[in-house]
Amino acid sequence: MDADASGDGTRERERSGGGASTAAGVFADGGRPEWYRDAVVYSLDVKTFRDSDGDGWGDVRGVIDRLDYLDDLGVDCLWLRPFYPSPLRDNGYDVADYRDVDDRLGSLDDFDALVDELDERGMRLITDLVLNHTSIDHEWFQRAREDPESEYHDYYLWTSHVEEAYHTENIFPEFEDGVWSYDETAGKHYFHQFYWHQPDLNVANPAVQEELFSIAEFWLDRGVDGFRIDAAHPMILPKGHDAHRLEDPQGLFRELKRRVRAVNDEAVLLAEADDEPDRLDFYFADGEGFDALFNFVGNSHVTYGIGVEDVWPLYRMFEVLPEPDPDGHAWWANFLRNHDEWNLLKLPHEALEHAREEFRQGGDGRDSWIFGRGHRLRLADLYDGDHDRIAMAHSLLLSLPGTPIVNSGDEIGMHADLDLPERQAVRTPMRWDGSEPNAGFSEADPGDLVIPVDGTGWPGVYQADVASQRGVEGSLFERVADAVRARRDSPAVSRGEFSIVHTDPTEVWAHRFDREGRALLCVHNFSGEPREVVVGFDVDPADAERVLGDADYRVADGGVTASLDGCGYLWLRGERR
Repeated sequence: MDADASGDGTRERERSGGGASTAAGVFADGGRPEWYRDAVVYSLDVKTFRDSDGDGWGDVRGVIDRLDYLDDLGVDCLWLRPFYPSPLRDNGYDVADYRDVDDRLGSLDDFDALVDELDERGMRLITDLVLNHTSIDHEWFQRAREDPESEYHDYYLWTSHVEEAYHTENIFPEFEDGVWSYDETAGKHYFHQFYWHQPDLNVANPAVQEELFSIAEFWLDRGVDGFRIDAAHPMILPKGHDAHRLEDPQGLFRELKRRVRAVNDEAVLLAEADDEPDRLDFYFADGEGFDALFNFVGNSHVTYGIGVEDVWPLYRMFEVLPEPDPDGHAWWANFLRNHDEWNLLKLPHEALEHAREEFRQGGDGRDSWIFGRGHRLRLADLYDGDHDRIAMAHSLLLSLPGTPIVNSGDEIGMHADLDLPERQAVRTPMRWDGSEPNAGFSEADPGDLVIPVDGTGWPGVYQADVASQRGVEGSLFERVADAVRARRDSPAVSRGEFSIVHTDPTEVWAHRFDREGRALLCVHNFSGEPREVVVGFDVDPADAERVLGDADYRVADGGVTASLDGCGYLWLRGERR
């Protein structure tokens, strides 16, 4: 085993978080912050969003420069992917220092300035915390490998008899032979569930736990409003030579939450817990664990259903997931695509095999399948660049119970670049203006860019940008922005009672929310062809109000008849009779 403590745990905290409270017991009665349930989250990678100084790397100042854009889109919370010092062998998820900003992306002063700007706009900030593993470049690992007697040695997991040690499949089976790699300096093998350069932390070690809690406190004191905890599921899997587990994994999550709320009583914890559906309730720990889980079941089912023009995957999703409860502890962070491959493992086997073949080819016929579980494609690639379908998908995302997350670039229909290796294909820089060098991302020479920006890997693919859509009526950006505003204007989505409204066409999905005597009905046509549906809607016709969508409709006799164009959608609300 192995351990390490970085001396920066005692570093003086330089500022208190905007709006943070030191009252640890505010929610001792079982209450919780509510803002995250109403929020619309925008996920971005600092290094590929906007370069403010022309060195080819996006930076924190570049994010600040584009906050007006995010205001126009209507989002009210940012989720920043890792911006910490890193060798970037795994896009920053290989952290070399948890308490700083990578100097290619800015400084702590720049981070503080971003927090101040967000506070001025009433926007929240969530950051990634990677607590399962570090980079081999982290000071902890360097000390651990050099001195087996060091306290840091037990921050990691080692074996001198690898043939007798516990073995399991690596998370990246195409690139790693297993979960053990040999370190010549230590003269031992170390355990890693991810890449060889990302040794797992021994999270069962109380000293490691204290380090992790302290890191969260450091960023909360700088004004962060919460964290996405990366790899929450691998954290609690068997580890090390003897495949040991945490004695009380929920206890780790509970203590993390207690420590976080002691600094900021409104801070939230979101878990990347890609576990089996019947295990997901475990991470909520009856309200004492994570506040929300990233909805991998929903991602595979919703995005697949829209792609194949059939609503059955949504019925299955709601059958297998714990029900989201506006008054309870179960809550989902919903997304259509993220910055990784589109993971299909939560689909039924037959649907997974169909999705593997149906979506695996890029525009020029190349295979996009990776890691034995998904496609390295963006939403625009999955939907053949159809902006109507992408707009409808976002309308559905924003109308589902849970907190919606918009992935940077999807709101303008950016494509993947299959010329790039592995997940870089879906992580290309934001395209601001196609008429400018590097699409407005950076003034640097193309060879100096952190990731190439102009190639698509698909000949003839239309490359979207912000300049051609922002402020243009009917553009994808404006339709997504309209849906974001509709969500923010509809508290029933996060506070109301959800129910499915059954319809006859297998391509049309309808659901509603009831709250305080009012109903919100949301209807979405997955087909590319027009569909007319009649669904129950017990609202006075004179009181029916269009919230979103341009479909024709008629409310009468306790129902609504909606005439939906291909990929059309309609939100209606009114006072119940």
